[in-house]
Amino acid sequence: MNWLSALSSSKKAWALLALSAGLFEITALYFQYVMGLEPCIMCIYQRTAMLGLFAAGIVGYLSPTNWLVKGLGFTIWGISSIWGWIIAREHINMQTTTDPFAFTCDIVPNFPSFMPLHEWFPAFFAATGDCGNIDWSFLTLSMPGWMEIIFAFYSLSFIVILASSLLVRTK
Repeated sequence: MNWLSALSSSKKAWALLALSAGLFEITALYFQYVMGLEPCIMCIYQRTAMLGLFAAGIVGYLSPTNWLVKGLGFTIWGISSIWGWIIAREHINMQTTTDPFAFTCDIVPNFPSFMPLHEWFPAFFAATGDCGNIDWSFLTLSMPGWMEIIFAFYSLSFIVILASSLLVRTK
């Protein structure tokens, strides 16, 4: 338990969070620009959640022993990983439903008006694909299926490391 709680104060652990999320972002860009897979709105939201994990790693890395900075990193990590898992789960439902009226796939991302990322960085945030299409799969799982597993891992890691940090601290 002490080893797990010590992870939240380790620069290496926060760097690993940022590095892994950054590698997933690079992989997404590879799928988009090299393999020609067009991202849908749900893909863009999952990409945004992954950017949140990248940001959490950077924030935590800046000062992992400062409880305020670490708390901000944990907050961003928790929100991003759980939100990403929810979006991936919803995306799977969109791909597997047989009812054509069960969902709608927006064309324009619903970013805040003060931060229209899809207009500022269209190469990264523009949604050009259809949410219901399954254009890629590996070991019987589509892209959102793999993203659900990835975000579940990030979410469980967040819960375990946060809980161990809090439990060891209170003893």
